[in-house]
Amino acid sequence: MNKKILIVEDEPKIAALLVDYLAHNGFESHWIDNGANVIDWVKHNNPDLILMDIMLPQRDGISLCKEIREFSTVPLFLITARVSEIDRLRGLEIGADDYICKPYSAKEVVARIKAIFRRLNNFSANLPVIAGFNLDKGRFQAYYEGILLDLTLSEFRVLSALLNKCGKVYSRAILLDILHEDERDVSDRLVDTHIKNLRHKLQKIAGEKDIIQSVYGVGYKIEI
Repeated sequence: MNKKILIVEDEPKIAALLVDYLAHNGFESHWIDNGANVIDWVKHNNPDLILMDIMLPQRDGISLCKEIREFSTVPLFLITARVSEIDRLRGLEIGADDYICKPYSAKEVVARIKAIFRRLNNFSANLPVIAGFNLDKGRFQAYYEGILLDLTLSEFRVLSALLNKCGKVYSRAILLDILHEDERDVSDRLVDTHIKNLRHKLQKIAGEKDIIQSVYGVGYKIEI
């Protein structure tokens, strides 16, 4: 079955180009040109990935991303003309898995989509319970002490890497390589943002227990 991509973009020429490139590469797509109709469509159609511009009529992409994360962990790329690091970090903090800065090529977007689906397909079978965690790598869901964590795909990948070898310190550079195979020039602060989000979600279950530990000047680890 073809993967279904939702495109949320108010510029018809850009949307049409994305639709054509996605179709040429075997993806099914649906286009919405405003923010008002997004939530209802996502709830009823369960897309495999969302490409969403931040600047939209009626409702902006940031608020939509936050609401989508209340009920779905679908991979979500924000498209933005705001290129400063603080804007990119804000997008990741509210639940986006990746960002694409305008101007961009449709070819690059398709390559990013293929990369994220390739990573999804490469996950192995479920891990046993480790340090209180159980990862369902078929559904990309993580449980801590039997309670489901509402993680984005990027947060799931970071947690999966840290649990793959408990006690090993993963540098920010290594975690960036896990998150971004395409060798983009991205700041290691993106890793810190994902770790911050993971810690916040874990604290709701574990309280102040220091599950993900910082190793000063090196990176992060999880100890059993």
